[in-house]
Amino acid sequence: MNVRRIRTLVRLELIQRMRSVAWYVLLGVFALLLIGVTALSFLAWSGSGDRGAGVYSTVVLVTLLLTLLVSPTLSGNSINGDRDAATLAPVQVTLATTGEILVGRFLAAWATGLAFAVVAVPFLVIATLAGGVNPVTVLVSLLILVIEIGVVAAIGTALSGILARPLFSVATTYLVVAALVIGTPIAVALVSFSVRSEVVSSYRVVVDYTDTGVTCSDDWETTTYEIPRPDTVWWLLAANPFVVLADAIPLQYDRNGWPPDLFGALKLAVRSIQQPPELERTYDECAPAVGDEQTSGRDMVEGTVPSWFVGLGVQVVLAGALMAWAYRRTRTPARALPRGTRIA
Repeated sequence: MNVRRIRTLVRLELIQRMRSVAWYVLLGVFALLLIGVTALSFLAWSGSGDRGAGVYSTVVLVTLLLTLLVSPTLSGNSINGDRDAATLAPVQVTLATTGEILVGRFLAAWATGLAFAVVAVPFLVIATLAGGVNPVTVLVSLLILVIEIGVVAAIGTALSGILARPLFSVATTYLVVAALVIGTPIAVALVSFSVRSEVVSSYRVVVDYTDTGVTCSDDWETTTYEIPRPDTVWWLLAANPFVVLADAIPLQYDRNGWPPDLFGALKLAVRSIQQPPELERTYDECAPAVGDEQTSGRDMVEGTVPSWFVGLGVQVVLAGALMAWAYRRTRTPARALPRGTRIA
């Protein structure tokens, strides 16, 4: 691949996008939404000792959500849209190879998505200046955010090369993103309620209270019931972009061992379902009272396994496989084209 040709393709694509007034309107709307989110976050976290950490995590998660909503539109028609406009064929007859065209379109879509992350930078700086934000959290969160935008850009670019119609490729990109974001927790919920285990609960109660003590029943009551087992399918959440982001960030803890931000809350929620439930439970009302041992967030995280690198690897493999398929569909000379495809 020729770096100079790729740079030229990226520059031409970006110039074409920047000429559109709608592009600047979209960035303005994005900024207005972040202004509202930042203001509400400061109000919501006003009672927290680590207000900056809470606001920062909120702004990053909302930025990821908004970029995931916008990126399919920006990348899902980058190739078949040019084919419909009769601007792809003139590029294909130049010295630029099919691989260079694909990479150029992908980098342009990635850069376009990163523009929205750049808009969020001032709000992230404001949250950081509020205090309580770990520099490592800033570094890791921004790195994962950039990578996730790139993954969605690659998926959209690849589908625009695979599918002949821009409308279908954009819609399919949205479906893939929705499957990763919404489909994974739905799948975990459905499968965990399908794979249930029986819990045996035994208990006995006090039958009489006296001045000298209590009289306990000699008979133990036993009940059985079924509970879902999300610990058997928690790994389905690994490829969720929000789980990848939260799980990759090192946790901060307050004085009680619990995280002070949304990153930690999401991470704990995912890690908690890794722990298998107790299938035999005993409650004895006659036993002497013992202080309950409460597991802190730190103990829960240290007792479970991280999954962000697996999920990120799945996303990269998916994007790479789709890009390879798009290369086969876009290369010239083509043996066959879908009916109605415009070539010049």
